[in-house]
Amino acid sequence: MLSSVAHAQVFQTQAQALHEVFLSANVLRQELFLTPEQKSMIEQRARSKLDSQLLVYYQAMRDGKNLGYAFFDTHVVRTQPETLLVVLDAESRVTSICTLAFNEPQDFLPPQRWLKLFQGRTLSDALWLKQDIVAVAGSTLSSWATLKAVRRALAVYDVMIRSKDSIP
Repeated sequence: MLSSVAHAQVFQTQAQALHEVFLSANVLRQELFLTPEQKSMIEQRARSKLDSQLLVYYQAMRDGKNLGYAFFDTHVVRTQPETLLVVLDAESRVTSICTLAFNEPQDFLPPQRWLKLFQGRTLSDALWLKQDIVAVAGSTLSSWATLKAVRRALAVYDVMIRSKDSIP
């Protein structure tokens, strides 16, 4: 009898991913301590729950210019965790998504070409599977987990960062 063993795989560390995405930019770690109202507002916009009222994101700057934001999102796909890096530009459009760790069987890992479907997307009512984003056959749960992670990052930006950045 053959047994199937799921192997957890870490593709890169947070530091490696930030360096790869933002190259030689100055990357600043930012912490947000959400009020219950802010957490609720983000969850409503994302249509997805947050695990904590403490959020960490990274802002990249070069020569005084804002290059964008990075959010690490760790969540359970089916029964095992996955960590994604969701990168937004300074106008809150998705520029990239990187899988840092995936502990489910590799057959359930969405391909990089599918992750590229999110590029240029903003938070909208159409940012759902079978609307703006096609689902991946055989990776439905991974597709949903990725979509929710992207929506959470975009909602955090909309609720917490956009208003802060617009203050003179």
